[in-house]
Amino acid sequence: MTSRLTSKERVTRAMERRDQDRVPRHDSFWQDTINRWEKEGLEGSHAGAHARLGSDFGMICGIYWPHPFPDQKRVIAEDDETISILDQWGASTKSFKDHQTTPEHLGWECDSAETWHERFRPAIVNQEVRIDIDGARKLQEQGSREAKWCHITGIEPFEILRKLLGDVSSLMAMAEDPEWIADICEVTTDNSLMNLQALVDAGIKPDGLWVYGDMAYNHATMCSPDFYQRIVWPSHKRLCDWAHQNNMKFIYHTDGDVNGVMDLYRKAGFDCLQPLECKANMDIRNLVPDYGDDMSFFGNVDVMAMIGNDLEEIEAEVVAKITAGKEKRGYIYHSDHSVPPQVSWKTYCALIEMVKEHGEY
Repeated sequence: MTSRLTSKERVTRAMERRDQDRVPRHDSFWQDTINRWEKEGLEGSHAGAHARLGSDFGMICGIYWPHPFPDQKRVIAEDDETISILDQWGASTKSFKDHQTTPEHLGWECDSAETWHERFRPAIVNQEVRIDIDGARKLQEQGSREAKWCHITGIEPFEILRKLLGDVSSLMAMAEDPEWIADICEVTTDNSLMNLQALVDAGIKPDGLWVYGDMAYNHATMCSPDFYQRIVWPSHKRLCDWAHQNNMKFIYHTDGDVNGVMDLYRKAGFDCLQPLECKANMDIRNLVPDYGDDMSFFGNVDVMAMIGNDLEEIEAEVVAKITAGKEKRGYIYHSDHSVPPQVSWKTYCALIEMVKEHGEY
């Protein structure tokens, strides 16, 4: 293809494994990374980094998380270095004040099926539409002016389970009370779809639905493939089907090793999988031959290759992953997670040039 496409066209064609002019590009960065890069010459924070990369993704024109208590955020403890809050999920978390990390979880109020049915379930079921429709409309209009690929986003049932119950209680309940887990999945998916449908009914028509849910660790999924298929997968398919019914592509984000459920992702109709963590045995060189005719891949460039700031090592990684991804024309550049602060701005700018050079079709 010799003509240049718009970002919107380019990403859509990558999701459909059709000819493109170049590999689409996007990435994610920790805030500490942006802070370092601004000292090293970056201007414009995250937006500036995306502009330098030439990201094809526009503004997120709708974000929805089905919190049971959307207005709850109460400080329960604080010292010079940390702050602890009771959040919208009924979870207590501790975070550092001066840098960004995954919060430490202290406890969860939704600690039994009885508590779920008496307090949390009614709080979700009785909610009205809460998504910011006017804000979403303005952001979509901005993305359309820039011819960028725009999406709405939220979290899916597996991530919701972890936020409501915590990992230990979620896993125990999967074994001891799967009907409770199934009810949480169904109720929260109902709530999400109610809010997402409100956007569509208001005339807002993004290009995709990109949902987040970390359902695996570095060796396998957190539940068996059989449990996933019986209890969680139906909600994933509902979200995917809703996206397709509204002419949107469906991107699923999960960390960890999900090789064992790839057939189920394909069966559900997922258009694209992201970010494909290398340290969790995800490798598009293995995935593309088996799934590349039905699914696109977004990421898989190893951040561990980036942190040494060795340009030869980084280029070898970029070339290997882009070459594999281009085989079926269904690849979008992204790191395999979020770019960490060990990577210098100079190194990342060099990586961008590598992605541009090797990403041409």
